Amino acid sequence: MVPDLYRIHRVRNETSDTFTLELEALEEKSGSDEKPANSEAVSSMSPRKAAPSFAAGQFNMLYVFGVGEIPISISGDSAQSKTLVHTTRVVGTVTRAMRRLKRGDVLGVRGPFGSHWPVGEAEGSDVVIVAGGIGLAPLRPALYNVLAQREKYGKVVLLYGTRSPSDILFQRELETWRSRFDLEVYVTVDRAEGGWRGNVGVVTTLIAKAPFDPPNAVAMVCGPEVMMRFAALELESRGVGADHVFLSLERNMKCAIGFCGHCQFGPAFVCKDGPVLRYSRFKDWIARWEI
Repeated sequence: MVPDLYRIHRVRNETSDTFTLELEALEEKSGSDEKPANSEAVSSMSPRKAAPSFAAGQFNMLYVFGVGEIPISISGDSAQSKTLVHTTRVVGTVTRAMRRLKRGDVLGVRGPFGSHWPVGEAEGSDVVIVAGGIGLAPLRPALYNVLAQREKYGKVVLLYGTRSPSDILFQRELETWRSRFDLEVYVTVDRAEGGWRGNVGVVTTLIAKAPFDPPNAVAMVCGPEVMMRFAALELESRGVGADHVFLSLERNMKCAIGFCGHCQFGPAFVCKDGPVLRYSRFKDWIARWEI
């Protein structure tokens, strides 16, 4: 429950309301008896050589001193051990305060926590990644893992949808992925603007025509809950088994260890049993609007 201290190495704006923080771990120099709570005391700290390892799909609890703590999925490459990368949208008090931080400021970090994407289980299968909005951020580490061992998988397809062209995350990286011959990338927007010439419509409409073999596919889905529910139904109708569809849920996680009960979802706790859950396990629960 006690956070480690991390210094902001870089802040990058992704869209008008979404930003990425790259964090480097700190450790106390010998002779220091107390952890500092702000960047003014960082002189008593030195960078660690590496951040804790994590699996694609896991999350950390990020603590802004004097404001509060929130769960944010890790959006960086698990093979890069020097920094932790988190991408989030400004939606509340803590994320607004986080948006005002700059290089050199200090955050508290607890984690990593939770389950992960089935990157190993998907070996030998086609991989379908379906992302809605900021849901691309938690899925990005899984795509990094798959592309790093590309020969172990069949077809790899990324289906990504946002509200508008200006809301597209990681635009330069998407262009790099588009240029690969071993990865299919399809992007759609809810409304076209600014000369957009691509697909228009919700991301679930891309599933029917995506080039993958349904009986031999593993799907990883992250986005707004309603989008994930319909994406899972569309994948099932296409022939992907419910056991091979994985969704990442985002609930009101507070303790991150299944103690407080804030994130209970049916029989599961999202922080401990999730956030990545097999669709077949809770398909009857996600269809209930009151949960």
